[in-house]
Amino acid sequence: MITTNATNLRKDLFNVLNGVAKYSDPVTVNLKEGNVVLLNLEDYQNMMETLYLDSIPGMRESILKHKEIDESDFVSEDEVEW
Repeated sequence: MITTNATNLRKDLFNVLNGVAKYSDPVTVNLKEGNVVLLNLEDYQNMMETLYLDSIPGMRESILKHKEIDESDFVSEDEVEW
């Protein structure tokens, strides 16, 4: 993670944003009023989805339980009647 201040961010804004977008490297920007974090949009959306799913009672346990299911229990997409 890169940490910078607003003055340095302003000087190299395009390159910093490009790094966040291309390499998913978050950036912390220290301001007098507080700190902010720049995130890649996909990383942010994944984080929000994880928080949402984790907020549903029993969802974490259900995901972990079904993670261990043997793939032979699944049906191929070709075998499903739509």
